Amino acid sequence: MNEKDFAELAAGAALHALSADDERRYRRALAEHPEWAAQDDTDIETAAVLADGVAPVAPPAGIRAALLAQIAQTPQSDASEPAPASEPDGPADESPASGAASPGPARRWTRLAFALAACLALLVGVGIGAVALNDQLNRPESVVALQEIESAGDAQKATVELDDGATATAHWSGSVGKAVLVTDGLPEAADGKTYELWFVRGEDPIAAGVFDVDGGEATALLEGEMQAGDAIAVTVEQEGGSPSGLPTTDPVIVIPTA
Repeated sequence: MNEKDFAELAAGAALHALSADDERRYRRALAEHPEWAAQDDTDIETAAVLADGVAPVAPPAGIRAALLAQIAQTPQSDASEPAPASEPDGPADESPASGAASPGPARRWTRLAFALAACLALLVGVGIGAVALNDQLNRPESVVALQEIESAGDAQKATVELDDGATATAHWSGSVGKAVLVTDGLPEAADGKTYELWFVRGEDPIAAGVFDVDGGEATALLEGEMQAGDAIAVTVEQEGGSPSGLPTTDPVIVIPTA
């Protein structure tokens, strides 16, 4: 084990986040290299300073699962790199002078996952950034779709102003195949009612989901794939949407896209 490897384990030890195997490797390396103890002491002191005087904060629900999902989506290795060498067993084999191969992609991936988990544990432990991280990892589908549209080269939008001063903006992209409606100042639907979205294709309205308004604002992803020339409309329907699949009221919003 070299000093860089030890530093990674020391950071995990300070956070009490090592596995049983890594804990044994860490203790063994510390015994064999007392000159590395300064790194260990520094990490312990840093963790103590960060946590001092801050009440423990429970992590937001679902944050661990969301982080692990993000890790699982990250490519784990490059197929062009050689396979990692097997883990040495004895202290003599772990010495850099013994000629043991450096850690391969799988080992580096393990350390990357550990580093991410350790950072998350530290953030939650000191109550800093946990809510913001949770919001980032659990963004609504409509917000993600809006960002995809706005990043597309063929992104388009159209805005209409309603009689009461509210505005509604349709965002869409042919390459992304999605459309999102953003409202500002739109009143909440009456009790037992909801807003329903429609693609209007020629003379045919096609149901595209329902949405509610919070404080006059809404960001709603239309269900289904938008086609060129579709208009986007909104009607007020009974809670859950029109049972017939057709509008039952006149539209309160109509946005042409052609």
